[in-house]
Formats: sequence, structure tokens, C-alpha cells
Amino acid sequence: MYATVWSVGLTGIEGQKVKIEADLAEGKSTFDIVGLPDAAVKESKERVRFAMTNSGYIFPEGKITVNLAPACVRKEGSAFDLPICMALLAASGQAAHAKDGTAFLGELSLNGDLCSTKGVLPSVLAARELGFSEIVIPARNAGEAAAVEGTGALAAETVRDVTAHIAGKKPLEAIKHVPFEAEFTFDGSLDYADVRGQAAAKRAMEIAAAGGHNVLLIGPPGSGKSMLAKRLPGIMPPITYDEAIETTKVYSVAGLLTGDAPFIRERPFRSPHHTATVAGLTGGGSIPRPGEISLAHNGVLFLDELPEFQKGALEALRQPLEDGKLSISRSAVTITYPADMLLVAAMNPCRCGYYGHPTKKCVCGENAVSNYLQKVSGPLLDRLDLHVEVPASDFEELSGKGNAESSAEIRKRVIEARERSKERCALAGVACNARLTGKILRESAELDEATSAFLKDVFEKLAMTGRSYDKILRIALTVSDLSGHKGVTKQDIAEALQYRSLDRKYWRR
Repeated sequence: MYATVWSVGLTGIEGQKVKIEADLAEGKSTFDIVGLPDAAVKESKERVRFAMTNSGYIFPEGKITVNLAPACVRKEGSAFDLPICMALLAASGQAAHAKDGTAFLGELSLNGDLCSTKGVLPSVLAARELGFSEIVIPARNAGEAAAVEGTGALAAETVRDVTAHIAGKKPLEAIKHVPFEAEFTFDGSLDYADVRGQAAAKRAMEIAAAGGHNVLLIGPPGSGKSMLAKRLPGIMPPITYDEAIETTKVYSVAGLLTGDAPFIRERPFRSPHHTATVAGLTGGGSIPRPGEISLAHNGVLFLDELPEFQKGALEALRQPLEDGKLSISRSAVTITYPADMLLVAAMNPCRCGYYGHPTKKCVCGENAVSNYLQKVSGPLLDRLDLHVEVPASDFEELSGKGNAESSAEIRKRVIEARERSKERCALAGVACNARLTGKILRESAELDEATSAFLKDVFEKLAMTGRSYDKILRIALTVSDLSGHKGVTKQDIAEALQYRSLDRKYWRR
């Protein structure tokens, strides 16, 4: 007796068809699963056995072989429980054969209930692209599928619900689409109005939010670096539908979605500790999972105490900062995760934190200072667009009674600047100014002769690289968007240049 059903397997966040074949033969009772299953798939034998018997079905006797095709691709996770169960029920004549246009996905509990399963959203989207007319998923994951229209997703509570649907006795209801609305949960305790002084640093954070530029904050302990970074999400523009889909796919695969929050509707903010490993940042393990870099996709990744991170972890940032994606290679597979995040890095100028401080003496020697700074390599430093010094605030700034500008006011300007850049970014197929390259970047800048001559003079005097030149143009373009005028002026270039000076102050002494 033989039966087949279909499912969707994931490699990273990309899906592909998986054909589940079940064959029942006479002989000694055995149950084998083949087709490169991982440990979770192998363990499905026991979950399926008890889910069937506790749902009122008879687990078939004899030699049972289940094949997951294509056999050359590794199968991961518990989502194959339901399709294996449906294949065995069909092969043993206890359930109808499912039509080819139906796919199944879900982990089973021992009593036959469908449990919440990782990776449902990317699987549902892949099923639609692969031509399935419907896909049966656990009802506990309905919130993920509800965010996408036209997937044909059906929610089931138990194995009995699924068999009744296949037999046509009690069709499962399609999951109703819930229109997307971005959320903005503003924490009143994280308002830029609370940051006294630091006008230059707050201006840099505004530019970062408006253009998606990476930021390095450097200053003594207690100067406000962490305060500035943690308030950045409060001035960023709302997440778009496409961005929310991409981000939710990553969180779904990582198993970080909950019933209360089945869909990501605001930009993520990730702040890993400096003891994080390379795998913790990039993702990894024998079966790679998304790391902090990918979990910050379309949001903010804050790395405090930057030089204290492992060197390998810091160097792993270089590819995603350049390409907006992260590739993880293993002997059996190469997985690519999206990683288009805004990086905010903070650090002290030396180990004691007071190198260059106007009143406190640095106790580090020159070699110690140099060694500390060199933990941040030149190539990584070059990928950080804005280099911002955050000096210690004086008493007058901290005790001032005037009202500082709020996050709401800054956010309004940021959203307006993003609107001005929307057309050019759409033409280039990127999300923000920080990703612009080549012809579109240069045409958008519209430099007049005087501005071009000024930039040429600075380029030659500072021995800038091609990457630095492009970064100056991108930052100046964002400054122009915030100002509301067309084209990049000499003043815009001058402001952009001041954010590329700290590498000469600290790293080229």
C-alpha cells in the first residue's frame, strides 16, 4: 500500500516542494524515515504513532518506509509530522488521499493536536509560489498566515480536522486576511527630549534614521552613547509591508513569534552583549539559524562596547554591512539570510575611557590606547558611515531648564526626508540613501561646479577611497533631503565631511 502527500521544506527562509511517500509492506514491524532527515524529523516517528492512536486511528503494522523527496536535500524540523501522518493514514486506507494541490505543515502533539510550528510564514509564501492551491497549517500559527492575502492557508486544530477536510465532510475554513498596519509603540521613557546637550550627536542620529546610515559613537563613559542609540527606533519611519514580511520570515524561522505577536509590525531593535559569539551574531550551528544580525533586519543593531566583541564577530559584520545579506556556509548547504540593518556601534576611546577627556586623566599608555583602538579594523571602520564624537556634558547642559527637541519632532522630519528620497530609491531598487550606488547616486546629487571642485579638493587632501567618496555623497544627499532642497550643496558636503573625521583623530595618530 502506497500514498503520497506534499509539504514545503525550508532552506534558510526559502522554501521548496517536498514529496512525502509512505509505503506499507508485510514483514517485521519497523518504521524508517529516509531522505536526509535531521534528528527532529526522525523523532516524528513517535509523535506520529501516538497522535494517530490517540486520535482514534490504528497505527499500521508491518514494514513502514517514509521517503522525503528530493532525497539529496536535508530535511529539518518538526513541521513534517502532519504530512507524514496524512501519508500513513492514506496508505493504510484510514483517510482519503489528498489532492496534489494541497500541502501540509505542522508539528503534532501526542494527543493528535497540531502544535505551533516554526517557519510557517515563509512556508506559506513558498507554497503559493510553488503553485499549491491550499496549505493546511496549525491554527496556532494562523496569525502569521493572516498577514498575507491569497495563500490558501487553512487552519486546523487536530488530525481529525484534517482528515475530515480531505474527505470533504467538514472543510476547513480559510484563514481570513488581516490588512497590514504598521505599529509604533513609543516608549515615553526613551525620548530624545531627555538627552541634554549632545546637539551634534542627535543631529547625526537624525541623519542616520533619515538615510539608513550606520553610526559609530565614541566618547567617555556616561556621555550618553547608549541613550542616543536606544532612542533611535523612536525616530525611524514606520516599517513597510514588504519589510514587515521579510522581517517576520526571519523571526518565524528563528521561532521567536508568539500568539500575541504573530507578525512583526515595527522595526526590531537588537542589542547583543559584547560576549556574543560569531555564531550568535551571524547565525550558525550544524543547522544554521538566524543570528542577531539577521534578527535586526530592517531595524537597528546596537553593539555597545564595540572593541570588546570578538575580532571574528566584528569582521563578520563586513559582508552584511556591504551587501545587506549574510551567507552561512556549511559542508552540506549554504544559507543566505537577509541582513539589511542600521548598525549603531558605541565605544570608549580607550580601555579606561578617558583618552582626550578635558578634565579626567587617561591612565592608559599610548601603546594601550593604540592597541585598544586597533581592535576596530580599518575595513570595518570604513563601513560605518557616520563617526560621531559624544563628549562629556557640562553642568549647564545637564541642569538646563529649557525643553530639548522631542523624538516626535525629529521623527516628523525623518519621515519627510524619506518621502523625498522615495522616488530615487525605488528607481535604484533600494530602501534608503545608504544603499544607493553608481549612476543614480551621482545623478541624484546634482553637484554644481563649485561644489564639485570643493569635493575634489577635499578628496585629494584627505586621500579618500572610492568607498569614502560614495559615502560622503550619500550622507550629503540625506542632509539635503532633511533640508528640503533639491541637489547637494557645498554646505551639505561640508556637514557630511565632519562625520568622517574621527578616524583621522583616533586611528591615524
